[in-house]
Amino acid sequence: MSDIDSIAGLEAIFGKTPPAVNLKVIDHVDTSAMRWLAASPLMFAGFGDAQGVAITLGGGAAGFAAADPATLSVPLAALDDPALAAPGAGFSSLFLVPGIGETLRINGRVAAVEGGAARIAVAECYVHCAKALIRSGFWSAEPSDAEPATPGEFAAAARFMALATTDAAGDADLSPKGDPAGAMAHIAGDQLWFADRPGNRRADSFRNIVAQPRIAAALLIPGTAEVAILRGTAMLTDDETARASFEVQGKVPLLATRIDDVEIELRPSAALARAALWPAAAAPANIRPAKMFADHVRLNKDKGLGARIAGAFVSVPGLMQRGLDKDYKDNLY
Repeated sequence: MSDIDSIAGLEAIFGKTPPAVNLKVIDHVDTSAMRWLAASPLMFAGFGDAQGVAITLGGGAAGFAAADPATLSVPLAALDDPALAAPGAGFSSLFLVPGIGETLRINGRVAAVEGGAARIAVAECYVHCAKALIRSGFWSAEPSDAEPATPGEFAAAARFMALATTDAAGDADLSPKGDPAGAMAHIAGDQLWFADRPGNRRADSFRNIVAQPRIAAALLIPGTAEVAILRGTAMLTDDETARASFEVQGKVPLLATRIDDVEIELRPSAALARAALWPAAAAPANIRPAKMFADHVRLNKDKGLGARIAGAFVSVPGLMQRGLDKDYKDNLY
């Protein structure tokens, strides 16, 4: 087995992150992201430091979380585990909007816990590609009372995962993963395995695992309000046998992740139940992810040549949407 324990080893498989990928990241919550928050009934949230990370869900009526440009405010009552929101903790989040495949990611640090809310100093805000939710069939699920009785049964039925990591400085990241049932995660003894699939190529979670391997994750079966919360120590591998077990549509992933000494807790999520995601409502007409991608490229503070070229590209009407549609069709696996 070939474990990967360095950035050089990671880049030997994936290559370096293209600089243009980072142009979609802005350092504040813009008006389009505020519209996203106003339409979102569910978030995944990671809280951590340089020693590790924990994950929880937050949910309620659409707009339960709000923001000004510099600060995200999350009501403690909306979180399944409000005690995780400690001042100074690294923070990462995914916000979902019904009917939309993309997710909004907001990262930063907990600046204060006051007035019944965690106030997050925002460092990063950006839209993540839709591949994870497309692969999982997230929004096509129907409400279900199915509750697998064991972690192994739950993993076999799971189709979505939110993976929380931190780096050596305690900065947090939360990455969406999605696959058909049976291909999302495998449990073998005290290990859980999952595969990497094509995404936004930032590889933040994998870079974090190399630096600080303690992770947390939430596994979901779309359509239900049960979650599997897991923690353990992650290791990346390009072992051929491990990767082959995650083949989908004739495509074998480039990388698999092994979580050692995994602890798994099956439990109902009050936040997920309050969000009432399924059957999915129609996507809001005022949420346009392709336009948000383009807006964020223009708002990025990088004004170098690459940024100017990217800005010109995204200014062509419809070009960003066509590019996304082609990528989602051709590079899903």
